Amino acid sequence: MSNRKKKKRRLPAANQKRKNTLKKNQLSINSEGITRQDARKSARGRKPNLFIFIGLAIIVALVTVWFFLRDKAVGFNPDGVFSANILLITLDTTRADHLGCYGYKDARTPNLDKLAAEGVRFANVYCPAPLTLPSHVTILTGLEPFQHGVRNNGHYLSSEVKTLTERLKDRGYKTAAFVSAFSVDSRFGLDRGFEVYDDTFAINLPFKTTNSERRAEDTFTRFNRWLNKNPEEKFFCWVHYYDPHLPYDPPEPYRQEFSQNPYDGEIAYMDVYVGKILEALEEKDILNKTVIIIAGDHGEGLGERVEVGHGIFLYEETIRVPLIFWGKGVFSRPAVIEERVRLTDITPTIISLLGFMEEDFDQISGQSLEPHFRKKNQPERDVIIETFYPRENFAWSELVGLISGKWKLIQAPRPELYDLKADPEERINLYQYNQEIASKLKKRLEAMILDSPVPAVTGTGTAEDLEKLSSLGYISLAPVGTVSTYPDPKEMVDLLRLIQQAQALEYQENFSEAEKIYQEILEETPDSPASYINLALAQAQQKKMDLAIETLKKGQERLPDSEIILVRLGHTYLVTGKYWLAFETMQRVLVDNPENVDALTVCASILDAAGRKEEAKNFLERALAIEPESKHLRASLASNLASSGRFEEAIEIYKALINDFPEDQSLYQYTGIAYSYLGDHDQAIFYLKQAVAITPTRSGYFNLAVACEKASQIKEAAQYFKLYLENSQGDDPEKINLAQKELEKLEKQLRGD
Repeated sequence: MSNRKKKKRRLPAANQKRKNTLKKNQLSINSEGITRQDARKSARGRKPNLFIFIGLAIIVALVTVWFFLRDKAVGFNPDGVFSANILLITLDTTRADHLGCYGYKDARTPNLDKLAAEGVRFANVYCPAPLTLPSHVTILTGLEPFQHGVRNNGHYLSSEVKTLTERLKDRGYKTAAFVSAFSVDSRFGLDRGFEVYDDTFAINLPFKTTNSERRAEDTFTRFNRWLNKNPEEKFFCWVHYYDPHLPYDPPEPYRQEFSQNPYDGEIAYMDVYVGKILEALEEKDILNKTVIIIAGDHGEGLGERVEVGHGIFLYEETIRVPLIFWGKGVFSRPAVIEERVRLTDITPTIISLLGFMEEDFDQISGQSLEPHFRKKNQPERDVIIETFYPRENFAWSELVGLISGKWKLIQAPRPELYDLKADPEERINLYQYNQEIASKLKKRLEAMILDSPVPAVTGTGTAEDLEKLSSLGYISLAPVGTVSTYPDPKEMVDLLRLIQQAQALEYQENFSEAEKIYQEILEETPDSPASYINLALAQAQQKKMDLAIETLKKGQERLPDSEIILVRLGHTYLVTGKYWLAFETMQRVLVDNPENVDALTVCASILDAAGRKEEAKNFLERALAIEPESKHLRASLASNLASSGRFEEAIEIYKALINDFPEDQSLYQYTGIAYSYLGDHDQAIFYLKQAVAITPTRSGYFNLAVACEKASQIKEAAQYFKLYLENSQGDDPEKINLAQKELEKLEKQLRGD
């Protein structure tokens, strides 16, 4: 890369074409119909005297200097990107207007503010959907959700869609990701192209629940461990922090300091670990060799329009996000870009800066931000926004919208139109008063979707526009007068309040009251899978397992195609000891979705316990192919191999786990036991000693005593049997008796009896 010839840089033709098309189709639709004109003053009055003339000359000179400096304000050096690392840091659930660099006076975000002050901050940025997975897929593909097919959390990314990571890996970048929540778990497809995809946020649990997450500290620790091993190679790395997501529970001292605004406390805590990343890069002397991109994936409602979280509505508070580019070798002077841009533009920006060829843009709909870095005058970009969360999770209508010029259209059973310039808080719906503008925006929205350069992976498409829109799931784009079976989310705000109240009770572990409300919610929304699952979980938390099973079976009868209800039913059968019912249920899941990790894991555990080792191994290997970073699955496969007598294979897996989880004493213990079965007593003792050094346990002492005895280390064996017996209270009486007999025998040998 360092020897590549420099060439004249220009926007790729595909992007230039889209730019020209956008400019051609740009709507000129303000309510007055007035176009922009240069303001001019007529020359009047007397001939200026010498002092006035000199003053004007100075002003003209200053304006001229300002004009030229303005066009070069970023201090942009694109060639610096070629030799730089690229670090993407995404801030989940982070509103732009809750960061100091975006003007929020109560923020404590010094590290993000520093990056913004030294880099390029985009002041007006939109996400494509107020949901974690769809938004991150857009960031890493440069495609809109209707193009990449991931419309909601829990969807799977098609193998037909190429990611930014795959492109960079092909260019020789070392790739790694460290994510903090189940929403972006590897099973959903974003791991493609990453050599390391660390999603170990539920390390010691067999299953990751939908709310599985880890704090920024833990994610940073995993990133830093990787960085320490890879300080010299050029990398593309993604670090994802999740802390500002509900429930808001920042650690101390932020919990106390932000007791009135815990959401801000979560952001303040997260900012600390943005700073830790900067420190780690500085320590390796690679900070100034790294381009850092900071992006929020979506915002948060905070109750301003009933919605506390996000995903239901498309108002500004959930779709405006921060975006910052920083890099000492690329951006030598700071700048603020006011024009509206999108998260869709991140991938094309990176590949444009790296000089990718035109064909690389064929499967990308976003546009490079490079012209903004060069300070060329750019039109504001139209933004398509959508959410399918209401439809899939609550059986309410999906929402889809367009932001163009100063206007924002939200298509719904009751459409909305806002003038964002005059009404930035979106309090006055102008849809009924500006039908002409609304109609133009709707046609523009339909055209942008139908003329997409990338075939949608969610449907085959047809010659008829309406059929194509229908195949993409857009009920709200149907002709006026079409009746939707889905209610407008705006009409469901009372029910939304009830749902949020039940969730709050769950966070407080008041499951009995939550159950009552969820029962009421189920009666109102019997076609929502979430209604049955939430009620069943509240019942299960109170040990009402039979009632939870009954609730889920009712949901299955009502919604026979719901995978998540069937998976939850399988889990519930498993924890209640109904193993073969769990197995049969999960087998049904796998018929429709052979890659469901939970179903594969449950089937493997049941088969392994039944002694059907080879069948269990096949299920484990299928699950690991989807989620290779899973500690539980890897350890389960090692245990399966060891119990089948395949100790060498088991040891290799255990050693790899030790490398990833050096603090887990059980891994050393299992490795030592496996070596003991192989007859390699020296290696067995080596690993078993490390186990008790990390965490002394009675089983560790017992196993170490047995290994020392087999190695004829009589004195050490007696010592460890004593330690075991001193800590054996509550253990198996037969095991205690065996240890006492072995100790007596060893002590006789030591006395020479």
